[in-house]
Amino acid sequence: MNRAEFNQFCATFPAAEHVVQWGNSDVWKAGGKLFAVCGWADGDDAFTFKAGEIAFEVLQERPGVRPAPYLASRGMKWLQQFAKDGLSDEELRDCITLSYQMVTAGLSKKKRTALGIPDPAPKT
Repeated sequence: MNRAEFNQFCATFPAAEHVVQWGNSDVWKAGGKLFAVCGWADGDDAFTFKAGEIAFEVLQERPGVRPAPYLASRGMKWLQQFAKDGLSDEELRDCITLSYQMVTAGLSKKKRTALGIPDPAPKT
């Protein structure tokens, strides 16, 4: 996935907002909450996303994936794919989708409704 594909994919989420900040990074938010970032690592695109507890532990062991600088160092479960040998495009899209779902699940029902964000799937 390249930066243009990343931005195109993130734009498909309901109420997704794009801003450029932090040294020309593409930052995606929903309801004012961060769910994905594309910046640079050694000249390559680097993709950052929120992860669940298990995914955070497992995926950081993959080549090209690490705890996200700044975010993970503050105790948050965020990962960054910083090299091309990391996740496949499909896996990266799945991780970004889960990040969006986790972030928007934390919004109030009233805010989700106002923004047109679907209710989170019930836990099974």
